[in-house]
Amino acid sequence: MDITTLLQFVWVAWLVLIVLFLVIEMFTLEFTFLMLGIAGLLGLITALFGGPLWLQLVLAAVAGLLLIFLLKPPLLRRLRRGADETKSNVEALIGMAGIVVQTTTATEGRVKLSNGDIWTARTHGLPLAPETPVTVTVIRGALAEVVPARVEGTYA
Repeated sequence: MDITTLLQFVWVAWLVLIVLFLVIEMFTLEFTFLMLGIAGLLGLITALFGGPLWLQLVLAAVAGLLLIFLLKPPLLRRLRRGADETKSNVEALIGMAGIVVQTTTATEGRVKLSNGDIWTARTHGLPLAPETPVTVTVIRGALAEVVPARVEGTYA
């Protein structure tokens, strides 16, 4: 098989590449591979109209770069425009106030957070007595690391 025969079927390679990009896009969902798939479509169209391979590659590459840098950012902004900015899960607990319900040390303790949840807690400083106001600094699995809450310019 010579190179001329192979070049007659380059459109099949474009088609495979486009399908591959679209499948990858379904898993990533960030529009990069969608833009590359659209660029590949331009290469496919050029191939079907008999354009030389170098022209197909140049057009697809330029189109891909333009789409990624000019079209993708506004699409992502528009997609995320209505996103809920409210913190959730563990992120929502960081900085949350609470109160010690069982003496909290570096090895044991319990706190009740302002959302009503009771968490196993640890502190890196001195032991904290019950009723001490605290603030959550880190969540590690089912363990809240706490520090004394800042009250009116001092630590409680």
